[in-house]
Amino acid sequence: MLKDDRLKLSTRLLIGGIAGFAGTMAMTAAMRRLHRRLPEEERYPLTPREIVDSGSRQIGIPLAGDAAKDVTTATHFLYGAAMGAVIAAMNPDPKKRTGAAAGLAVWLASYMGWIPAVGTLAPATRHPARRNALMIAVHLVWGWSTAAGIRELRLARETILEDGPDRDAPPQAKAGRDLSRV
Repeated sequence: MLKDDRLKLSTRLLIGGIAGFAGTMAMTAAMRRLHRRLPEEERYPLTPREIVDSGSRQIGIPLAGDAAKDVTTATHFLYGAAMGAVIAAMNPDPKKRTGAAAGLAVWLASYMGWIPAVGTLAPATRHPARRNALMIAVHLVWGWSTAAGIRELRLARETILEDGPDRDAPPQAKAGRDLSRV
């Protein structure tokens, strides 16, 4: 159990957003490695890119090349950060298995919920089974990594980010600093 169980919502959102962003890096690395194991006919762009392509066409701003890659990267990481913030807001100390379950819930709510509901992609039941297995696996990686990141950031707040003396600061920077009022 962590020492500080009553973090403010804004702190939980910050920690979760950072952890979700970092979890998205782990997820993206897993996606890249697993994608090359798919059969040749299923090695087309994964769903984050498909979502951007479809969404940009829906709003009348089709993207291609580096612009599409940049928007896909940004939205993929921003969505991961947003979902990490949601997890931390609901549970400021998730266990890794809870994080993995949250990752599965994000996959389910996204690929069987809002994404087909807004007409961006067909529901996952109409995607190839191996690609679904890949995306479920990487959402488990994301959730596990995000939960681990939330815990690490909470622990960092209690140790390396805690208040204390500024022993390495120059004397003029130390003058007048009263930690009792911080």
